[in-house]
This record gives sequence, structure tokens and C-alpha cells, in this order.
Amino acid sequence: MTIGCPKEQKIDEFRVGLTPENTASLVEEGHVVFVEKDAGVGSGFSDADYEKAGANIVLDAKELYSSARLIVKVKEPQKAEYDLLDEAHTLFCYLHLAPVPELVSVLLEKRVCAIAYETVAIGEQLPLLKPMSEIAGKMAPLVGAFHLSRFEGGEGLLISGADGVSSANVLVIGAGNVGYNAAKIAFGMGANVTVINRSSPKLEKLLETLPDVKTALYSEQKLKEELLDADIVISTVLIHGGATTPKLITREMLKSMKNGTVLVDVTIDQGGISEASRPTTHRDATFMQEGVLHYCVANMPGAYPKTATVALCNATFSYVKKLANEGTVDAIKADASLALGVNVYKGEVTNEAVAEVLGLAFKELKL
Repeated sequence: MTIGCPKEQKIDEFRVGLTPENTASLVEEGHVVFVEKDAGVGSGFSDADYEKAGANIVLDAKELYSSARLIVKVKEPQKAEYDLLDEAHTLFCYLHLAPVPELVSVLLEKRVCAIAYETVAIGEQLPLLKPMSEIAGKMAPLVGAFHLSRFEGGEGLLISGADGVSSANVLVIGAGNVGYNAAKIAFGMGANVTVINRSSPKLEKLLETLPDVKTALYSEQKLKEELLDADIVISTVLIHGGATTPKLITREMLKSMKNGTVLVDVTIDQGGISEASRPTTHRDATFMQEGVLHYCVANMPGAYPKTATVALCNATFSYVKKLANEGTVDAIKADASLALGVNVYKGEVTNEAVAEVLGLAFKELKL
């Protein structure tokens, strides 16, 4: 297999799809690996590191895409990469297609086999989303606390409080992997933490290790009540299968919240939880709507690429090896979890949730 690892083109994205260690393993098994110049620099890996591992360093993305069949990267292709794709490519990365119909059209037109990290599933588990969910969850209280500063647009409240001064109230919406890690870090920072979730089992599990965190079952009315007192709101709601996040926080709810409340919308990759949410970047991370400071960075873990790249590759690399060693079709046939990752194949949308959201025809994957 010829495998290509391009330099990420999304703004402020410094993660990389393969480490030098991964590269060496693939080369040892007889594969040819192409790495774009400086692809790993942001994660602490030099071109020399990849060359030592046996990779071929190419000067630009055009050369890489024309040389490789399996493209392993982190984030979805950007517009500059659209024309580089063709039907010989298997694309393996985070795609989050529901909010980006333009990319879906390109993948259909080019007849690419597009496998999304976020929909590879083993039962209810999302193994390739889990490491980045952990990092995003742990980041969320940190960025929320930072933006509570008056100079960043927040209400000027210290998350931990001080002697005689109450701590900030942190509301975490969702009790999955992101929500658990957000609650853990927020509580450790001294905040008053409440976690709200649709069902009780995850709340009960959370309380086993975080017994002092408050919990509540979700209802629209309960969410409205909790938003009134929140200083930081962290949205971690994820709909399995690639569908868009429901807009649980309406503009009317935003208007009822305290001025300078910070909303960290971790779910922005799938559209976001607020009616006002729109993707932002690390360089221009926030905007104010209805008095609420929205933090909607679509690649949060990209802020810590040395940690995030290794954590991500630890999860993805076994699948990369399957695709390389067995070939795309045989690997998908042999692994049901990998098959669930196939969102687009030979000009057809093979992910039902994406098709439904975008009003496109859905076709069951047949190889």
C-alpha cells in the first residue's frame, strides 16, 4: 500500500495523522509511506525523524496525493485539497460531514472512499473519538475559566472563587466521556459543578468517582433553570452516527443567562448546541451573542498537538495497519467497526445520519 500523511491545512491545526513510530512500523511491513514536508513539526516531529523511520518526504500536498492511495490525516480536507482527491483514494480522518455539504458533494463527485474516525464504532463505544473527547473535555474548563476574565469578555469571575467569595457555577450538558472529564477538571479547579444528562446510568457512574458533583436528569425546563445560574456552560452532547447536534439552547435561553457567561461548545464539530453557535478558530476563538460569550473552536485538541497526536495515533493506528495490510475493501469486509466508519463510497452516501441531515439518498454499504 502507498500511504500518504499530509500536512494539515485547517487553520491552527498542528496535529498529524502518523507519528514516526507508526511510519517505521508500516515501512517494516513493506508499505511505502509519503509524508508532506513539515507535516509533523507542530507535534514535535521533524522531517528527519520521518526519514529515519523510512518515509519519503514530499514537498507539497499535490505530490503527496498523487503518490498515495491511503490518505491518513486528522481533520477533514480543506478547499485547497478538494481537487487533489480522486477515486483511487481511501481517506481516513475526522470528517464530521453533517455541517459541511460542500465537502460531501466533492467526495461524491470524486468517488472517494471516505472513512470517518468519529463513526467507527464497537457497540456503543467510539474508539477513535474517545482520546480527543478526553482532551477536549479536560480543556473545556480551562478555556472557560480563562474566558471568564473581564479582559476576555467574561463576567470577571475566578472559577475557584476566593476566601469569602463563591466559586463559579459550571454546568456540563452530557455525561459521556467529554462530560465526565470536563466535570472532573472543573471540580478539581474548585468550581461548583452540575452535570445534566438524559438518562441516569451515566450519572450514576459519574458519581462513583465524583461524588460531590451535582447531577440532574435532562428536561427542557431543567436546562432552562440551570442556565440561569451558570457561569460556564460546557456542551458535550453527541449524537452517535454522525448526525447534527440538537439545538438545545435557544436564543431565548441565551437572553435569560447572565451577561458574560461563557459557553464552551465542544459539540461544534457536529453543528453546536446553541442556536447562535458557529465554528471559530484558536486565533479568533470567541464571539458574543445575546450577552453570552461563545467559544466554538472546531479543533480544540489541536491546541495541544504533542499530547493529542500521540493519543490519537494510539487509537487509529491499528485500523491504519488493517487498511494497509488487507486493502480497503477486505479490511472493511472483515471489520464491522471499520465498516461503520465508511460515510461515502463510490459516489454514494453510506452513512444514514449524514444522508438524512443533508437530504441526500442513502445507500447501504455494499462492497
